[in-house]
Amino acid sequence: MRIAISGANGRMGRMLIEAVLNHPELTLSVALDHSESNHLGQDAGAFLGKTTDVLITADLSALANADCLIDFTRPEGTLTYLKACRDYKTKMVIGTTGFDEQGKQAIEDASKDIAIVFAPNMSIGVNATLKLLALAAQLLNSGYDAEIFEVHHKHKIDAPSGTALIMGEVIANEWGKNLNDIADWARHGHTGARQDGHIGFSVARGGDIIGEHTVMFCGTGERIEIAHKSSSRATYAQGSCKASIFLRNKATGLYSMSDVISSP
Repeated sequence: MRIAISGANGRMGRMLIEAVLNHPELTLSVALDHSESNHLGQDAGAFLGKTTDVLITADLSALANADCLIDFTRPEGTLTYLKACRDYKTKMVIGTTGFDEQGKQAIEDASKDIAIVFAPNMSIGVNATLKLLALAAQLLNSGYDAEIFEVHHKHKIDAPSGTALIMGEVIANEWGKNLNDIADWARHGHTGARQDGHIGFSVARGGDIIGEHTVMFCGTGERIEIAHKSSSRATYAQGSCKASIFLRNKATGLYSMSDVISSP
């Protein structure tokens, strides 16, 4: 399967390139970067000391030579790539976070023409954690307060993280609620007592922390914690490769990592 990588010179882009080059079922065919990148024309494997004969380019028409694009850039970049993928019938794995409702709708619209896996976190472990949260929310649907804590590196530009948001959505869905109706995004000053049935969010940013998420269900006399901590972005790259292979026989449709990890 021919794979394109966007943000080829970024940390995540390089991690993805390495994962694709080491994967027996995938072939690196396109490496994209922005038009002002100093690395245009450089071999995509140079950082590994490898010659791949795939040169980093800003030419989106190169996507015609790929079966699937893996994208972990920013919303504005992803939407530009989305349009090109739609034009060239190239599938997409989207790990970018921070989309507004209009951006999410654009992805959903594009999925009528191409197959897309769109997930706030490509880690297999995180997506297994989401399944555990769904079960916990079913069992702890009364008498327990849910709180979500997340920590990321200081360069992350959106908050709460996409992973924290999907965790909240999983719990809210199991409780039969809309997350926006029961989320407490911030607390400051004289807030009064905590409201039953709400989900609290806490955010920390600092250093080079890759990502940590902890969900607490707090009851009377006990507390249940479900946590996931990332020590390497390699888990995101490995999950993205798995998502690409999942799309191999899909022509259209919008899928999640839950679909990917549930597939044979």
